[in-house]
Parts: sequence; structure tokens; C-alpha cells
Amino acid sequence: MSNDPLVIFTPSGKRGNFAVGTPILTAARQLGVDLDSVCGGRGICSKCQITPSYGEFSKHGVTVHEDALSPWNSVEERYDTIRGLPKGRRLGCQATVQNDIVVDVPPESQVHKQVVRKRAEARDITMNPTTRLYYVEVQEPDMHEPSGDLERLIQSLRKDWDLPELEADLGVLKSLQPALRKGGWKVTCAVHLGDDTFSPRIMQVWPGYYEGTIYGLAVDLGSTTIAAHLCDLQTGDVVASSGVMNPQIRFGEDLMSRVSYGMMNPNGADEMTTAVREGMNALFVQIASEAEIDRNLIVDAVFVCNPVMHHLFLGIDPFELGQAPFALATSESLSLRAIELDLNLHPSARVYLLPCIAGHVGADAAAVALSEAPDKSEDLVLIVDVGTNAEILLGNKEKVLACSSPTGPAFEGAQISSGQRAAPGAIERVEIDPITKLPRFKVIGCDLWNTEDGFAKETARTGVTGICGSGIIEIVAEMRMAGIVDAPGLIGSAEQTGSPNCFPEGRTNSYLVYDGTADGGPKITVTNVDIRQIQMAKAALYSGARLLMDKFEVDSVDRVVLAGAFGAHISPKHAMVLGMIPDAPLDRVTSAGNAAGTGARIALLNRDARTEIEATVHDIHKIETALEPRFQEHFVNASAIPNAVEPFPILKSIVTLPDVNHNTGGGGGGEGRRRRRKPSAE
Repeated sequence: MSNDPLVIFTPSGKRGNFAVGTPILTAARQLGVDLDSVCGGRGICSKCQITPSYGEFSKHGVTVHEDALSPWNSVEERYDTIRGLPKGRRLGCQATVQNDIVVDVPPESQVHKQVVRKRAEARDITMNPTTRLYYVEVQEPDMHEPSGDLERLIQSLRKDWDLPELEADLGVLKSLQPALRKGGWKVTCAVHLGDDTFSPRIMQVWPGYYEGTIYGLAVDLGSTTIAAHLCDLQTGDVVASSGVMNPQIRFGEDLMSRVSYGMMNPNGADEMTTAVREGMNALFVQIASEAEIDRNLIVDAVFVCNPVMHHLFLGIDPFELGQAPFALATSESLSLRAIELDLNLHPSARVYLLPCIAGHVGADAAAVALSEAPDKSEDLVLIVDVGTNAEILLGNKEKVLACSSPTGPAFEGAQISSGQRAAPGAIERVEIDPITKLPRFKVIGCDLWNTEDGFAKETARTGVTGICGSGIIEIVAEMRMAGIVDAPGLIGSAEQTGSPNCFPEGRTNSYLVYDGTADGGPKITVTNVDIRQIQMAKAALYSGARLLMDKFEVDSVDRVVLAGAFGAHISPKHAMVLGMIPDAPLDRVTSAGNAAGTGARIALLNRDARTEIEATVHDIHKIETALEPRFQEHFVNASAIPNAVEPFPILKSIVTLPDVNHNTGGGGGGEGRRRRRKPSAE
């Protein structure tokens, strides 16, 4: 084992040991980490900015001390003086390795910018926003009937629009008198109509008839990505959508790693709160810029998130969520001022957080329930929101059950040897020829298969860089259908499988997907460790669904809805071959796209929906997987591909999976009598 310091890069998860004095940029290039540089490491371009992270990282097994990198040098000082480096950033070409270090590569430093695939789904939503525009004529002041301008404005709003008694923020009072006089006593007001927390109030006044509009944000705050949809509060139109990586990834890819970071490091929870709020504000700047609007016109925002993200966003230490009985600080919905959360929107902007369902089933699951309405379904529907932490709902008009399952980040490309986030150049579709056992694939940003003419030209700019989540699911399922992987998850040798792309690696075999080394690109393979990672992730997902089916006393469901940005890109057939989801007719497996984001938009644009989901959440039965004895049994069975005990009759009518076993003492194709040996160490 090397005594050289360990360098761990996030969000890619790639790691390696490097000699003291190695520049971070050099380490990144040797590991194939996506870190940009155009000046040849001279500290001029600043493309290689990185964020070092300090503290105890139990997941990675390292403690990072303040002296893990070389001290700030004159090149960085010069650049910071001239152009400015964001606080906490270093230049990867200047900072050198001195000790174990965790390094985050921010999105703007990545050559291949991530595609955050949480688009806004088309949906008819009843418009009833909490903040509206009202045009009124106000009576001029009269010395014989003295009263304040605000009082006469409120009186006019009540008379003309039948509005309740209103209040006004200090900012409104500052601008009110000039606006009234400039508009000739005619003004347009933005009025928040109030809720259980805030009384109705005037938020802004424009002179005369204001021909513009006001905006709201529907934000899906996920463990890995933050996605926001900017909506016109008068028409309901989605004006812009944008997303960024959640900067908390540098503290841990999965939620429990972040809880652990907060426990192990003084002020750890505060660091993560600051990081996510800064990331959020950067996203708001980006989305307002894309829409070419003033951020001060964003007057309302709705957030959905899982419980750990919910607490960290609010500035609450999630310590209690890391241990039974997984108690939330509050499970109720919250109405807050944006300024309380350090959010840079309209000074009086309001923020609404949907209620959480349970300690591990959050407001994102509540938003999915609002969007997909399982409580109104005539048939039994299973809704799976696939992500780093999967939310699962099962129900119909009779009842709805919910649980959360810790799938981890493997489905999103992390912890996979050639895995990466969804970005141009990432393999997203895979087919393996059943005869030749050779693969062909498509990458994000190109519609051609790699075997078609023109592929090299089309992908010249991005290259082929790795495999994203949907590609990983397809390739493992294709390997199973081709007999390259057996049911227990072992990759066979070239002799056993008949595939020239299988090759020995350590004590197991790997499968070659693409070799770009001749052109300076990566060698993309699937290893047996990768297969294990996918098996664990899909087993957790299936076990959660199966547990809910047990509680419903059923062995099948009528239909399956794959929610989440990732769910929109999953092939139902491949998901079923893998055993991610229960057996069901393929035409009854549909995608809801970003259902949590849709639920957030519904709550943003229709205030009645907020009351509806608050009532619905109280009626959802929560199942805590960690406390259920059968979860482990289901998990073990679901580790096989597709499953060790479940028959999957519908799948068998569509696909014939080879009955192979690669865990044999000799070579050959695994036929006839087999001599068992001890399983390989993964």
C-alpha cells in the first residue's frame, strides 16, 4: 500500500495516491478527472479552480488537515488581486499535494459541463398563486380628511378588489409616495394573499399600470443536483429552467456521509448550510440571467427536498436523522421570508417548503404525491423517484404507503470505475450483439450509434468520456441478456462468455466497452466491482418497493411510474432485466419525468394545492425500511439479476435470460458439471 498522500476528487469519486509536491491539476489529469486548463498550468486562465475540503470524512476514511495543500503562493495572489478568486478556492495548477486531501471540482472548472436533466414537464395547472398584481386608483390626500397614503391605498384595494385588510413591508413605505405621485395616483401593487404564517401584505408598488409580470421559483433541492424552474406567476409559463451540482457533494455523496460529516466536524453542519445556500444563490443568478429578468421580480419560491437536505438548508443540524427513531425537527410545511434563508431574491419574497412525510421520506416525496396523485388512482400504482435516495410510493384510492431507500449514487455514475455525471460525451444507450457479444453505444449530444458513419466527426469536440447512470443500467442489463454476467453478478471470462471483450483483471473479469487510448481518450470498462455497486443500488430500490407490496399484501402492481430526472431516461425493459422494479407489463411502466419538480410548480402556482398536500401527507402511511426485518431478506434476494426468488413471469415472456454460472473451477462456457470454488474477493 502506498505511503503517498491520498487525493480524492468530488463529484467524480476518483482517487489515487500521489507524491508530495504533485500539483492537483497533474493528479486530476492522471486520474482522468474532468478539470479544465487552457494556459498550460501557468496560473493565467484560472480554469482549473478547485475547492479543497477540510475535516474528517469517515466515508472516505481520511481526515484532511489545514496543511494538506501547499500554502497560497504568489501566482494565486497575483490572480486574486487582478481578477479575484472566490473564497475558499485554489488554482489546481498551483496548489500541490502535501497530505491526504478531498478536492471538489466545481461545475465551471469541468470541461464537460454536467447536464442537469430535471426539465419542466408539460402540465395543466390551475392558476391561483399566492402573490398577484392589482391595479388601483387611489384617492388623493385631503387636508380636511387627513390620512396616510398607505391607508388610502389599502382602502382602494379593498373596495376595488375585495381584498382583506393588508399590511406593508418597510420597503413599500419607502417607495410608496414617489410611486403614487409619479403615477398620478394610479399604481399597480404586488400583493401576497397570506397564509397560516403571514398576513396578507403589499410587497411592491409600481407607478401607473405595470405592464411587466412577477415571478416565482419551483426548486427541487436534491442530494446531487439543485434544479429550479422560473415561472410567470400570471400565466404559469415556465420562463427558464436551470440546474447546478449541489456543492455539498464535497462533504459526501450520500446523505448519511453528510450527517456523519456534521457529527465529526465542529461547525460541519453550518459549513454545509452555507455551501448549499451559496449554490442556490448562484443558481438564481444564472436562471435570472438566462431569462433576462431582474431577480428582484422573483417574489415567491417553493422548495422540495429530502429530510437531510431540508434540515441543512434551514440551518438545522441533521444529527437526529442519522439514528433511530430518525426524528425530524418539524415535519410540517413552512412559510418563511427568503431573507431568513440568505436567499438573494425580492426583499420581501416568501418561501414555502412542502411538508415532510417521515424521517427519511421528505418533501420531495410529498411533491411527487401531489404531482402523481396515487391517492386518486383507481388501480394500484407504484411510484419510484430514482435518485441518490429513492422515494417510493405505493397506493390507490384506498390508501397510500411510502418509504425511502438508500440507493446511493451508483445510478448517477458515482462509485463506478468509468462512471460520470450526465454530460456531453457520456455513454447513455448501450446494446450488446447476442452473437458477437460486442457492444455499440450512443453518447449524450449525438444521435448516432458509435458504429455508424459520422460518429467520430459528431463527437470530435466532446469525445467519449465515460458512462452515465442510464448507460450503466443498460449495459449491465445487456451483459446479463448476452450471458456475459450471470445471475449472481459475476462477469465471465472470454472463454466462458464467447466475448473477446472480456478480460481478466485482478481475481475477476472486466468487460471492455470502448478503448479510446489511441486517440488520447479513456479506456471505458465495466468491472465486477461496478456490477456489485449496481447490484446493491438496485437491490435497495427493489427491496423498498417489495416491502410496501408486503404491507399491501400483494405480489404484483398494476402499473409502475418512474419519477425523477433520472427516471425519465431509464429504459423500462432494462430496469426490469436488472430487477430494479417489480414485474409488470412494459407498456404499464411509464416515466413521469421530474415529478418532484412538477409538484413544486403546482404548489407554487396554486395555493389551494398547498392545503391539499398538507392534508394528504397526514394520510400517507410511512414505512421505515431500517426497522423492517424483511427488508434484509428482500435485499439479499434482489441482489441477483433480476432476482433470486421472484419469478418475473412477464419479463420471462419477453426476454430469455441465459442460464449461466461463471463461478466455476475450470474454463469453458459454464455448461455441464461445475466444480465450486470460493467466491472471488471483490
